[in-house]
Amino acid sequence: MKQRKVHVVVVTGLSGSGKSTAIKAFEDLNYFCIDNLPVPLLPAFLDLCERDMPDICRIALGIDIRERKFLKDYDRIFRSLEDSGYQFEILFLEAATEILQRRYSQTRRLHPMTSSETLLLDAIHHEREQLQALRSRATKIVDTGNLSVHQLKAMFTRSYSMINEGELLSIQTLSFGFKHGLPFEADLVMDVRFLPNPYFVDELKNLDGCSSDVRSWVLQSQAAQEFINAYTHLVLRLIPWYIQEGKRYLTIAFGCTGGKHRSVVLANQIGENLREHHYFVSVFHRDIHLE
Repeated sequence: MKQRKVHVVVVTGLSGSGKSTAIKAFEDLNYFCIDNLPVPLLPAFLDLCERDMPDICRIALGIDIRERKFLKDYDRIFRSLEDSGYQFEILFLEAATEILQRRYSQTRRLHPMTSSETLLLDAIHHEREQLQALRSRATKIVDTGNLSVHQLKAMFTRSYSMINEGELLSIQTLSFGFKHGLPFEADLVMDVRFLPNPYFVDELKNLDGCSSDVRSWVLQSQAAQEFINAYTHLVLRLIPWYIQEGKRYLTIAFGCTGGKHRSVVLANQIGENLREHHYFVSVFHRDIHLE
């Protein structure tokens, strides 16, 4: 089976869960974006891209229940395209019912499944039921309930950073603080709070993990050295399997208490180790500037 060049991210999920924000984030990442393309037109559109628009190789499609034939057609068409060699990711966004209610009340928009005889709450429950099968097919599920618009956009930007031409996998190492919440985009999460904490060293407390003093202090411990060696070896064993399964993005997160010291050092060091093996790696520090 021929491996197609075009890579497709289908952005879908519950109405009010942030699909418009996601599409804007993909636009900023230079994806070719279309919102609510009728699913039956998708095969012809992808064929057109490969035949006449060779520069388009990353596409984000916003598809939801507004396209009424979506639920009827998507599974058959997606399977056919996958059998033809296209790489598909289905990104499913959702939020708790009370949060969706509040968002619709604040914006005064109409839910696409409401009518003169349908209450908002009933419409949300009905849509959730209708999309359950699609949710079970999703590559990634993101609960957007506790994320602001800016946090949501930043998350998508980190998760879907551009892959260089010729690269099979884009890897992100991400530092974060557990007290600020888990990163929803993480594929692998490591808790590095077992390492000695420079926060309790007066001359290091107000620095961060990107400073040479903090880096040297964290890396001098035997625990850090053994962990870095073992975890780098594990990730290097896993990467070829991820590539073999067609995975295009891998986010490896390291968490400490506040996300300022230990996790930053580890994200930087593991990122450096993977680059030495010729992988394309981006490093992000989510909480480094938070108190």
